[in-house]
Amino acid sequence: MGLMDGKKVLITGVLTDASLAFEVAKLAQLEGAEVVLTGAGRAMRLTERTARKLPQPCDVLPLDVTEPEEIEAVAQELTARWGYLDSVLHAIGYAPEACLGGNFLNAEWEDVSVALHISAYSLKALAGGLQPLLAKAEGNVVGLTFDASVAWPVYDWMGVAKAAFESTARYLAKSMGHDGIRVNLVSAGPIRTMAAKSIPGFSDFEEAWEARAPMGWDVNDQVSVARTTLAMMSDWFPKTTGEIVHVDGGYHAMGA
Repeated sequence: MGLMDGKKVLITGVLTDASLAFEVAKLAQLEGAEVVLTGAGRAMRLTERTARKLPQPCDVLPLDVTEPEEIEAVAQELTARWGYLDSVLHAIGYAPEACLGGNFLNAEWEDVSVALHISAYSLKALAGGLQPLLAKAEGNVVGLTFDASVAWPVYDWMGVAKAAFESTARYLAKSMGHDGIRVNLVSAGPIRTMAAKSIPGFSDFEEAWEARAPMGWDVNDQVSVARTTLAMMSDWFPKTTGEIVHVDGGYHAMGA
């Protein structure tokens, strides 16, 4: 019997098979879940190609989280397909180039607003749009974050967006708990995904983690993060909500 036997799961954020969300989708299927992915815009075809690499190729629904009508369309499709939803993984983040790379003081609101909309507000938009489906199963929302309790080199406004993302998760936990819906985050150490490679100076994170994480850290190890994420999406944490679980080799707990 698998950890996710019979579960219906929606997973966002799959671009390539190096994506953390891909590893979660793969493990979810291997543990018995039925999975649907989402893709957006020009990346839709890339997600569709990657979906065929899963143990069981699955459907990809169009979803731009900045467009309410697309969230509604996904909710309608899942209502017709399943009638309920056990879990949704939010693995979406984006900031324009002007918001990264040590450019904090020069970034304009036009760019910052894009980062906040896609990387933070989208958690509320997605969870809210799927709330009726999640409520029927007393399901859960899990999001992927990167520790926003401190300021990082080159991360700049994406760090601010992640701080808003983490606060949003706590308020969602408060607002959706009456429906039995849990909202939790997994804070991962740096993983060499396509998104990470787009951050100028990402190698600085890699070097810092290797030197300071007491358990060590492998930037190519998606599995450790995916296993913890899937556990949070399962029934094994029935009364845990508003939590941030760190999967970073212990880096976050070290002072120096």
